[in-house]
Amino acid sequence: MPVTAWEDLVTTALLGTDRRPPAAGGSGRAAPVAVLDEAAVATVRRRAGLWPARAAARPEPAPGDPRPALPAAAARRLAMLLSDRPGTGSGGRRGTSPDLMELLPQWLAAANARGFTAPPQTLPALLDAARGRTDLRPAALAFAGPRALWLARFNQDWRFALRAAPGGGASLPGAEDTDGIRQLWQEGLFAERVALLAALRARAPEAARELLAGTWATERAEDRLMFLDSLRAGLAAGDEPFLELALSDRSRNVRTTAAELLSTLPDSALAGRMAVRAAACVAVDRTGDGPVIAVEAPPECDPDMERDGVVARPPTGRGERSWWLGQLVEAAPLATWPVRLGGRTPGEIVALPVADGWQGELHAAWCRAAVRQGDAEWARALLGVPAAPEAGGPGAVSLAERAKLLGTLGGAERAGWVAGFIAAHGLSEAFQLLGVCAVPWSAPLGRSVVDALNIARDAGSYPWSFSGVMGLAERCLDPAEAGRLDALLAVPDEGEDASPGAGGYWAEAFQRLATTLRLRAVMLAELGPLAG
Repeated sequence: MPVTAWEDLVTTALLGTDRRPPAAGGSGRAAPVAVLDEAAVATVRRRAGLWPARAAARPEPAPGDPRPALPAAAARRLAMLLSDRPGTGSGGRRGTSPDLMELLPQWLAAANARGFTAPPQTLPALLDAARGRTDLRPAALAFAGPRALWLARFNQDWRFALRAAPGGGASLPGAEDTDGIRQLWQEGLFAERVALLAALRARAPEAARELLAGTWATERAEDRLMFLDSLRAGLAAGDEPFLELALSDRSRNVRTTAAELLSTLPDSALAGRMAVRAAACVAVDRTGDGPVIAVEAPPECDPDMERDGVVARPPTGRGERSWWLGQLVEAAPLATWPVRLGGRTPGEIVALPVADGWQGELHAAWCRAAVRQGDAEWARALLGVPAAPEAGGPGAVSLAERAKLLGTLGGAERAGWVAGFIAAHGLSEAFQLLGVCAVPWSAPLGRSVVDALNIARDAGSYPWSFSGVMGLAERCLDPAEAGRLDALLAVPDEGEDASPGAGGYWAEAFQRLATTLRLRAVMLAELGPLAG
């Protein structure tokens, strides 16, 4: 049927048969039927008029997944978690029901730790959930396995899974396949090359570095930066010559990253140069009543400093000399300072007064150096005791700095410090610090959080002032702590200074917390114990 005739039918249907009668005749009530009959005939003609075509190739079968299947109860739980969707609530009070979507990340982590594979029928819902929440993607794709990557090739909405998977889901050549490695490195897509370099770096660091060095001069600046960042894994003294060459790169970002990596190697030439520069700016002054740290910031940023990664132009609002000083101290090995400052320990150094208002700048730089170099002894000195005024050590200039310093400590020590912080100062500033603690929280940390919430309730505060901490508690508190909450489930008597209605909200919040903890315990039981 000619295209114009089909378009006439469409026009008649849009305008209505009263305004444009069908060409095949018919009027009144018969006209619409005539239009539909003519359209049906035209459709058959159009389909029958197609030239026969070669049948499309059948897709390859989905790859197998050797991991064990989920227990039946756990599979039902997964389906329940995936069926919950955010945004379906009333937008007001949350009530006492657990937030199932917030339990999904924990469930996935537990299932992955036990080595289970996803039921095939849940793959579409898993991919949809991962599409909507980027924080779910690593765990969801690991659990979904190779079948999810196979399935993602048939749906444009799931293509993110191919981008997120190393090499887009393609298998990487083995360590012994030198020809395959070189071919993929020279001809592969960028994501494949990044995945190849990361995999090779994990098993043969020197070979990965040599592969990168072979094409370094021809790579784009943004690609060089990404490739250089992959050297963080397994960084060793053998990487120093390559990184020294990168200090002369035409890209400032590449130079800065190379300098940062070199500064984490305490015996590198760059670390030595930075130590000399920083030590020239900081000394002990003994001319007064007691020892004081004297600071003389660098008068200029010379070309050699810039080559070693010092950024000459400060951000808006920062003085040039203090900006340069901070970068030098941050990049210098922390072992420089006991030698330079009279054989004192980190704790003794941090306790010394600093002259002329330089304490904040100097201690903040030491904080960054402790984080960069992963030095727990310096981190302890800079954090101070958790019960200190304003809960900060002398160098902890912000909650973000404290959280980073805590990251250098072991899990038990970190949790103990945060528990002491909460016991001394409450929960108003604890959210960032709780976020760096291992899950589930240790018993002392969990008790400190529950006790602080109880104190806030008794004070008559509104619970939504602590909604962030309460949400963390639902995800991170040990399920064994659920029994301690039973005494907090009743609506408390409201004092004269209490916010109106706060008692009812607190009772709901604690009920939801207790219900969530018990549900988490059931979820773990359904998955079974971890293998020894």
